[in-house]
Order: sequence, then C-alpha cells, then structure tokens
Amino acid sequence: MTGRALIFWDPKRPGGKRDAIDTDQITPSADCVSESLDALDARWKAGAFRHLMPDFAARVRAGQNFVIAGERFGIGSSREMSPAGLLGIARDAGTTLVLVLGSGVGDIFRRNALNLGLEVLECPAAAEDARDGHRFRFDPATRRLVNETLGRSYHPKPLTAREAELRRSGGILAAGRREFLASVESKPIIEWPGPAERARLTVTEQILWAHRVDRRAAVSVGESILVTADLLPASDGTAPFAIHTFREITGGAIHPRQAAIANDHFVFTGREADDRQTEISRRFAEAEGLRAPWFATPGDGIFHFYFPEQGLVWPGAVIPGADSHSRAYGAYGALGVGIGSSALGFGWATGSVLLTPPPARRVVLTGQIPPWSSGKDVVLALIAKWNGAAAGASVEFIDERGALPITWRNTICNMMAEAEAWNGLFPFDEVTAGFYADRGSADLPYPPVASGAAARFAAEEVFDLAAVEPLVALPSAPGNAHPATEVAEGRLGFDRAYIGSCTNGSYDDLLAAAQVVRAARERGHDRTREKFVIFPGSGGVRKAIEEAEPRLGGEPVAAVLRSVGGEIRASWCGPCFGQGEDALRPGMRAITSFNRNWENRMGRGGEGYLASPAVVAASALLGYIAPPSELGLRWDPERFGG
Repeated sequence: MTGRALIFWDPKRPGGKRDAIDTDQITPSADCVSESLDALDARWKAGAFRHLMPDFAARVRAGQNFVIAGERFGIGSSREMSPAGLLGIARDAGTTLVLVLGSGVGDIFRRNALNLGLEVLECPAAAEDARDGHRFRFDPATRRLVNETLGRSYHPKPLTAREAELRRSGGILAAGRREFLASVESKPIIEWPGPAERARLTVTEQILWAHRVDRRAAVSVGESILVTADLLPASDGTAPFAIHTFREITGGAIHPRQAAIANDHFVFTGREADDRQTEISRRFAEAEGLRAPWFATPGDGIFHFYFPEQGLVWPGAVIPGADSHSRAYGAYGALGVGIGSSALGFGWATGSVLLTPPPARRVVLTGQIPPWSSGKDVVLALIAKWNGAAAGASVEFIDERGALPITWRNTICNMMAEAEAWNGLFPFDEVTAGFYADRGSADLPYPPVASGAAARFAAEEVFDLAAVEPLVALPSAPGNAHPATEVAEGRLGFDRAYIGSCTNGSYDDLLAAAQVVRAARERGHDRTREKFVIFPGSGGVRKAIEEAEPRLGGEPVAAVLRSVGGEIRASWCGPCFGQGEDALRPGMRAITSFNRNWENRMGRGGEGYLASPAVVAASALLGYIAPPSELGLRWDPERFGG
C-alpha cells in the first residue's frame, strides 16, 4: 500500500498533530443515520469529517490516503459508522486508507476498524515525523511502515494473535461464519474458577474465565479470547449495522442470540430519515420475535437504564453492548464493555464475542461523600485526576464503606467511557445485594465474585470521597473539571439547563434535583431563569416521578420540577448527542448532567458544561452556573440525604 500523507494539524499547536479526534468529529450524529440496509454507508461517507475537514473525500481521491493524526484518535462513541464511512470513501476512490496515529487509539474504534479491514497503525514516531507531501508505504503482511520521503521505517504496535488471525482470515464476516458453524453444534458452558485459579484473578478476569468458549484458553492481559455473552444490547442507532452483520453471517438460519434493542437515539426528531432508521430495528424485532423487555419501543427508555430496570442485568454477567456507555453495567457487578455494531452482530450470530483483557487498575473508595456531592462529582474528579492514566484499563472500584448507591455507581461506571477505560466494575457487595433484594431478585444466577488475594493490578490507588466537592466540567472535555464554587464566581450564564441521559436519568437523580428546587422555592426562587428540561432515563422513571414522594412532602418529583418551569420530555438521548428540538444551536451554552461535552457534541457550535443534577437544578434557578449552596441552602441530611 502506497500513498501520500493527509495530516490533521492542531491549529492550537503549530507543528503538532491534532489529538483526541473523537468519533463525533469523524461522523457527526446527524450523519449516523442508515435509511435502509441496502445503503448503510451513504450518509456515513458523506458526513466523514464534515466539520473538521470538509474536503476529506476529495483529498483521498487526490492520493492522500495515509491519514495522520495525534494521540487518542477515535475515542468516545462506539459509532461504527466512522471506520465504515472511511472505508467507503477509500473504496469509491479506488484506494486503500491507512491510519497512522499516536498512542491511545479508542478501543472500540480500533476494534471496529479491525473487524472491517481498515488499517489502523498505532505508531507515535511515524505520526510525529510526518509532514505534508510525505510519501508512505505499508506492507500488511509484515506490518512494516516506511516513510519513503525521509527514508525511515517503523514497526507499529503489534496485533494480538487472535487479532492477527482475524485480519488474515478476512475480517468479522469470515470469522463469524466459521464460529457460527461451530456454535450451532455446541452448548455454552459457564463454569467458575476454583480456589487456586480464583486467587490470581481480578473480578473482571474471573468473569471472563467463567465465560470462555474454549475452556482451555488462558485469561491473560493482552491476549484475545472468545467469551459467551449473557446479553447483547443495541440501540436504534447501532442496530442496523449489527443486523446487517448478523444476516451476512447466518443467512437467516437462526434467531439472534441474547439480542436486545432499545429505541432511544433517533426516535423523536420528526425527521423522515430517522423514522426509516428506527423502522429497521422494529422490522427486525418483529421478524425475529423480539418482544419486551428485549425490545424497547420509543419512550420505553435509554437502554443503560431500561435493561437493568427490566431485570436483564445481573452480577457476573458478560454484557458487551454496541454502545460505548455499556460500561454502565459494571455498577451491577457485571462485565459491561462497548464493542461496536459488527462485533455485536457477530455475537447475535454465535452467542459469543472476542474480548482482550487489559491491565487492571484498582481504586479503593474511602470516606464519606460530603453534602451536595454525588456520584457525578466522584467520576468528574477521577477523570480530572487521572488525565488519561486509566485509558484502556479494567477499573475495579472497592466501595470500602458502602457509601455509593447503585445509581451513583451507574454514573461512575457509565462515564468510564469518558475516562477511556475499557470497563469499570463494582464487585458484588452489600449495596449490590440490597439492590437486588429490594427488587425480589435475591436468587441470582451467578455466585458473588471478589478479586483473588494474588490478583495483579497494574495500578492501585486510594480515593478519598470526603475530598469530593460539587464540580463543573468546562468545555470541551469531561476531565476539565473545576469546583462549582469557583465557577460560580464568574456568574457564567447559559441558555439551557438539562437533567437526564443514561448517566443521570434515574429516579434518585431527578429526586435530588427536585429536593434542591423545593428547598429553593421556600427561599423565593420560584422560577428558572432559562429553559429547564428533564429527560428521565426510562419510561418507568417517567411514570414514577408523577407519583407522590414522601421526601418532598407528598409532592411528586415531576410536579416540583414543573412548578418552577421545568419541562418533562420522553425518555431518549436527544440533545446529549445533538438531536431533536433541544439540541444546541451555534452560540448556545448548556449546563447539563450529560456525560460528554466535546466540541459540537450537543449541537453544532454549542457549548456544554457537565455537572450533577443538584448543580444543574441550582443553576437553573440562579441563572448562572453554581452549586446549591449559592442559593443559601443549608445541608440537612434528613431532608437531602435520600
């Protein structure tokens, strides 16, 4: 493969390559639509780098097919539209794309690219040396990269043995057809390790060990293994490509295995193209016999809330989801990872997925969280503190005092996507047991699991919850977090205040906001200054907030929020990824409880600030970004402690 360099330069760092090009920048959300299975990639190709490099396709046609960028390329959303769109552009141009990148390539993007056959080379030295006009040569057989202009050769980060086999043998479809034939003749075996094996494995590794398809395979860091999945969820946004992959592998010979689909991304936009996209999932579900709770209709819920709520998630389960925020299932003691659409379609066909255990990181959470702080503040503080140190890691959280309820754990594990960790997991403990007991599910299918005494962690740390204060993440990164009291000093105004999303859309999240509102009303703050909109995490949550709440003096959560001008929307992702009537327009600013505030994420030209529901509610009443203390509220544990 030969060609010339196409470089993404950093406008803020003359001579430097652009870092952290997330998948929202590669394929803007409005271009993620698939109007039919016959033309999946038409919009994906048209939208590739639409805002970042509008002439990208023309430059590829002109021979610039070695794409050069900096560190952490492809982080963020799982959208497989990104590598698929790039492949389509190269195919139309009669060439092959080779991505030459710095370290820290987004794990789901890398997996998607490998599955589809897009060459992604993690090679910081080559990316650093590259200049406009340089000519490159790459040999896929030896994986040797040469900058012919400079006369320098490079050896990119190697593939694992299973990854190399996948690439040599034709990608995800060819591999899926082979595994499919084997899978129909075998029955999955889930067998937990004995004491000797358990002693050396982390919780994540024990779950992988128990779910191995090949019972002889070792669970080792960096070595890919095939594991049986307990649930394989998608959204209406990620399902079409998974459906295509599933059908290409199986030819329609079986129904999809462990499949679940929630319609939560493109459902309330009012656009015909989006309706056609969601229709793909609806027809598939109808044809394959998917019914509730494995198929959620528009408004039923965002799948990271809906599926646990429906009892489809349990400790010890392997739940690889197409969406990057599938990491949220770690809150329940499950192994939740984001894998992308083609890997999900492979899973629907075979019942298994290929996973690569990464180095483990253990975080011991000590102390008691202070007033007005929450799980959102914990995860913003962690992301800011790590500054990329947890990227690619399997993060295990030990809640030493049982201080964090499941809803806060959901927020923390969900946003391991923003920490760029492979997964986050809270091992089974009293909080987990209490959560399932309250729902009448004390008899769980898998045994409680804890890391063995000899388990190896690449990094260990103690994190003091008592030091966590309400935070606000400024644009354009969740790690750009600052104390809310400091932000309040600048009297920073905004145009919208949003609470909800898969990160903070639980009943408890909305109750926390309502408690702030009710207390503030008593001090004369009876109207929000700007538009205040609430997105419940599920239809069940939306129904529950209309019922009497004793902690609000009998007022329903929804009634309290509406009393100051709040508007309750249906349960969906909406403005969190720049869709629908509430998406930000150029020049608009929003304070939100969402999970990402990257450039253009909530709408082209808009700015997002991230905070807890309590901070968003307080800000909505004040008209500037600030914590509840700015309203003159004093913490009362009986009133605000849940």
